[in-house]
Amino acid sequence: MIPVILFVYNRPEHLTRVLKCLKENNIPKLYIYSDGAKTPKQEPAVRAVRNIIRGIDWCETVIIEREVNRGLGQSILTGVSEIFETEEMAIVVEDDLVCVPGTYQYLCAALEQYKDNLKVMSVTGWTHPLVTPPNVYTKPYFDGRAECWIWGTWKRAWTGMLDHDACSLIKVCKEERIDPMEYGYDLPEMAAVEIKANIWAVRFLYWHIVNKGLCMRPPWSMVDHTGDDKHGTNIKGELWTKCANIYPAPLIPKEWPEPVENRRCAELHRNSSMINIGLLRKVTRWLRYGYRQ
Repeated sequence: MIPVILFVYNRPEHLTRVLKCLKENNIPKLYIYSDGAKTPKQEPAVRAVRNIIRGIDWCETVIIEREVNRGLGQSILTGVSEIFETEEMAIVVEDDLVCVPGTYQYLCAALEQYKDNLKVMSVTGWTHPLVTPPNVYTKPYFDGRAECWIWGTWKRAWTGMLDHDACSLIKVCKEERIDPMEYGYDLPEMAAVEIKANIWAVRFLYWHIVNKGLCMRPPWSMVDHTGDDKHGTNIKGELWTKCANIYPAPLIPKEWPEPVENRRCAELHRNSSMINIGLLRKVTRWLRYGYRQ
């Protein structure tokens, strides 16, 4: 039984949608991390979220309610690490991500298939037409850039994550003559604000890159992001990464492909990262120096 780790905060409406799709996926076990309120104003919403998760009766649940606010980055880094003290693999979901029926089974099958293959460091249910190679049809493919929107990994791949930050991993890239922008011009800029912005995924991406690890992606997206609204903490406004449509889960392969990176992946990530690079730089400046009119 592969558990799902769900991270929630103060958005009861988003959470309700996520729980609906997880129930449709027949999730057997949920570890739920509920972050504490950052300000007194947010306490009612946090209480509403906790009332919802306490009422889950359709699967086994383990609820961890934080007394203080850790923010997204620290919540996920510490939470996933805690779960891997007792679990060997897990799937991670945030409260603004929805998926189609069959997503859980597909990712579980992938985790089981590649659990002993050290080349593969993660699996995900998300991709996008802008980053999907043109020769991908109905089978999964492998990418050197990891993903943070409904993803799974193993304890053996996660171990060591807390010992580095993204900027230190960039230094390793340079020492090993790996271009820090090989998988996107956005990565160094996200790394520069990782600590101040309390984000985490850029560290996971560089963890793959320095270890020459692969992420298994589906041929089309089974996942959509619903958090690009006024309630989002780290994302406000619709991003290019939003999929116009998400389709039924692909059939689980009878024969899984060998873990070899598709040669177009890095180029596609560099091209797609240019779309939002202007916005990203504005955010970076704001986080570094504070907003100036």
